[in-house]
Amino acid sequence: MNNKNRKTLDKIFSDPICGNLPWDHIEALLIAVGCNVVEGSGSSVTFEKDGRRAYFHRPHPQREALIYRIKVAREFLIKLEITP
Repeated sequence: MNNKNRKTLDKIFSDPICGNLPWDHIEALLIAVGCNVVEGSGSSVTFEKDGRRAYFHRPHPQREALIYRIKVAREFLIKLEITP
């Protein structure tokens, strides 16, 4: 995990939740922690690690993740025992 990924991890776990976090930063973090990416149809994407999965729809046309996506990413990282 590089410095940019660590900053993203800190933002995901910040309170209140940061509402302007670019989605590609979250994807990069999940890949950096070892998640496999399974592309679905359209904007659907699944991240999988150790038998656990998180399902998302990539934001479009904007690139920022909405707060509910950040919450789901936080919950998934907690399940994977990855915290700042």
